[in-house]
Amino acid sequence: MRSGKRRKQHNKLSLQANKLICQIPCSPRQDHKGRPTSLSAWHGNLHKKKTSGGKKRAYRMKRRFERGSFPTETTMGKPKKKTGRTHGGGTKTRLLGITHANLSNPSTGKTERVEILRVIKNPANVDYDRRGVITKGTVVETPVGTARVTSRPGQDGSVNAVLIPTKS
Repeated sequence: MRSGKRRKQHNKLSLQANKLICQIPCSPRQDHKGRPTSLSAWHGNLHKKKTSGGKKRAYRMKRRFERGSFPTETTMGKPKKKTGRTHGGGTKTRLLGITHANLSNPSTGKTERVEILRVIKNPANVDYDRRGVITKGTVVETPVGTARVTSRPGQDGSVNAVLIPTKS
């Protein structure tokens, strides 16, 4: 065991080394080697239990390919898109705000761009009804009539909808 004086000296040296490492320019979300420091949405399985019920011990750091993202909640408002890179080098266009939808009429077979007036119902989440979030399966009101969203706006970057026939 080290004496008190040697321990203080050792701690002082390690603090100086940390200061030198932190002086290397890096993003606030990366360490000095460029690795992500925190993955808030993470799809790894090190946090789960083993099949036997025991605890898994972390044998490595989180990997960049395991990182996830929070859901994009598309709302009615000023049209805004955000493009990001996906696993495998592809891109994903996230739709943050929208005012219009591509509405298909099954009886006539035509598709037109119409304005979305309001969100009537969202089966994905009750809270989304109140907030006006548009996801796949959302029932929206348009000047032509009510329509159901068939695309995934948070991932596709567009809102496609099918006109719901009115019961007469």
